[in-house]
Amino acid sequence: MRQDIILEFEKKAGYKFKDTDLLVTALTHSSYSNENRLKKYSCNERLEFLGDAVLELVSSEYIYGENPNKPEGDLTRIRASYVCEPTLALCARELGLGAYIQLGRGEDLTGGRERDSILSDTLEATIGAVYLDGGFECAREYVYKHILKDIENKKLFYDSKTILQEIVQAEHKELEYVILNEEGPDHNKSFTVAVDIDGVRLTTATGKTKKKAEQSAAYQAILKLGVYKDRR
Repeated sequence: MRQDIILEFEKKAGYKFKDTDLLVTALTHSSYSNENRLKKYSCNERLEFLGDAVLELVSSEYIYGENPNKPEGDLTRIRASYVCEPTLALCARELGLGAYIQLGRGEDLTGGRERDSILSDTLEATIGAVYLDGGFECAREYVYKHILKDIENKKLFYDSKTILQEIVQAEHKELEYVILNEEGPDHNKSFTVAVDIDGVRLTTATGKTKKKAEQSAAYQAILKLGVYKDRR
């Protein structure tokens, strides 16, 4: 990986590695290491394993402190929504992580840089890399900056379709998602979807899948309606 790419990612991440080999490994998907016949442990799977554990501890500590009156079951559900694949993928996209992942050619051509599973796993791998490079406090700061910061708004985005449905049903109205456009080859499609409430077009959004386009349109609709309340 080129030095300028490493420096660019470090600037975005807000963390400078002492051992940049850790970062390169964190950004290396198994498809790349397999295609280039690298050693099996040259991909990010081991760092992902470590980063997952660090993320669980940091998020648990945060949730415990933020919710002093909630029982264990509620804390577990909150944590699950914070560290689930779609939420982590959203955080990875905000970091622009997809552009830095080393992917095999086939994985790259079929949209791997936008795949939730790859983005979330790579984000966890970078957490593991920061932990090994700088220790727990650096890893905690990294998690707070790129995952826990503005987490309620991120969770709102993840839950947007469910929340919008509840809002519309409470007002005894009808919600409909309308596909306005579909374009691009099978491996790189783009969908534009509208949200209609009682036949009135409220918002439109575009995404790589119908589900993501609907999610984005629903999120914009909730913000436009201005009726969302914290539902933790």
